[in-house]
Amino acid sequence: MDGWLQDPQQLWSVRFHRDPERCVDDVRILVDHGREMPDGRPALLKSRRNMRYEDAVSLWKELLRGGWKETKAVW
Repeated sequence: MDGWLQDPQQLWSVRFHRDPERCVDDVRILVDHGREMPDGRPALLKSRRNMRYEDAVSLWKELLRGGWKETKAVW
């Protein structure tokens, strides 16, 4: 299941999703940072990080404290 956050200015989004190449015993989360592009063009992906589950949860909470909001899928 994906989780999405959007910055307060609604320009940048972050997608948290499970790394499908990892086994159940080693849960890793991919964190994609990017923005939706106009006219249906593919999203602009600024970065991708592969994180331990615990670190991804910490980042999620930190972003929420910084004013980011949960949102629906952006791209």
